[in-house]
Amino acid sequence: MKQLQDLDLNLLKLLKAVVETRNTHAAADKLGISQTSVSRGVAKLKEAFGDQLFIRKAHGVEPSELAEKLAEAADEMYNPIAKVMQSYQDFSPQDFKGEISIALNIFLLELYGDGIFHALRAVLPNASFKMVYWQDKSLTEMLNGQIDYMLQLTGFPLPQDIYQHKLTEVKLCLIARKEHPVLSNTSEWENIHNLPITRILIDGLHGKRAPIAELYKAKGYQANIVLSTHSITVLQSKLKYSDAISFGSSFMTANEPELSCYPLPLLPKELRQIQVDGGYLQSKRGFPLYQLLHQTMQDYFDSVIQPKEM
Repeated sequence: MKQLQDLDLNLLKLLKAVVETRNTHAAADKLGISQTSVSRGVAKLKEAFGDQLFIRKAHGVEPSELAEKLAEAADEMYNPIAKVMQSYQDFSPQDFKGEISIALNIFLLELYGDGIFHALRAVLPNASFKMVYWQDKSLTEMLNGQIDYMLQLTGFPLPQDIYQHKLTEVKLCLIARKEHPVLSNTSEWENIHNLPITRILIDGLHGKRAPIAELYKAKGYQANIVLSTHSITVLQSKLKYSDAISFGSSFMTANEPELSCYPLPLLPKELRQIQVDGGYLQSKRGFPLYQLLHQTMQDYFDSVIQPKEM
């Protein structure tokens, strides 16, 4: 579309102002230009996108659905550009006022989200933060620059466009209620294999068959999985009020006096811990903002002390 290729990008800023104010005079005041300039800009926009872009009303204009969608698209285009400018030219963490978007594996969000937020706010006191769990659309959003930083467990498939670095390793244990009738005495496979199991769902990392089920099968047992959930809170409740167990980290027992961490049964070394990785776009590795995010995440995880098992 030739008109679109030749379109002055400043017209999209004008379109956004008219959509927000629904009045060409108010849009002119907002942009600090003359009303005549706004009218000329609206005429050019209508030439590019059609006469029905705006409908004139008695006290202003009514934007069409197309106009509102174009205004949203202009935001999505300008915000990453503004963030690049803020994060690269004369970057000052104390003065940065942009939005930082972090996407985390839901397990990591529940375990570390609060600590990460406070660590980021300490170095970027005037920024706003968006912390969400990683979803199917998150990879596309990250590649488009809408997500600044991600945290995932090692093994999550990601393209080479994303620079990944190890942040920490988390030791695993068995989680169950305090004074568990079996685990208080032993964690041997022959004694625990028939206990009910709860597990955290981690989207994108596990296939159709639960890894815990594969582990039990390799040992010659049938895994009795009674609860699979995204919610650590739901899982903890099940553990507190039953004899169920979970293969997890001792962080899950923090602030949960009714839960304890018990030794794992005999397992290969690679199954006794999980690695947490951070990542951001390779194209942003030289940007001071992203270097600061990287260092802040590393400093936070270096400071975290994992609770010990029984």
